[in-house]
Amino acid sequence: MMDGLTMGLEAWLWMGAWALALVVLVWLLVREPRRSGRDEPLDTLRSRLARGEISRDEFEAARRLLES
Repeated sequence: MMDGLTMGLEAWLWMGAWALALVVLVWLLVREPRRSGRDEPLDTLRSRLARGEISRDEFEAARRLLES
C-alpha cells in the first residue's frame, strides 16, 4: 500500500523486476551475435573466386595455406 511518498515492498519488487527486464532487453539488443560454425576466411575466398577476382590456382593455393 502506498502511503504518501513511501512505497511498500511489493512496489519495490515490481520496480526491480521491470529494471531487470530492461537490462536484459538492452543486453539482448547490443550483444555481439554468435558466429556460425562456418569458416569465414574460406567463405571470403569462395566469394572472390565466384566474382572472378582470383583464379582457381590462386584459390587452391590460398585454401591450402589456410588449412595448414
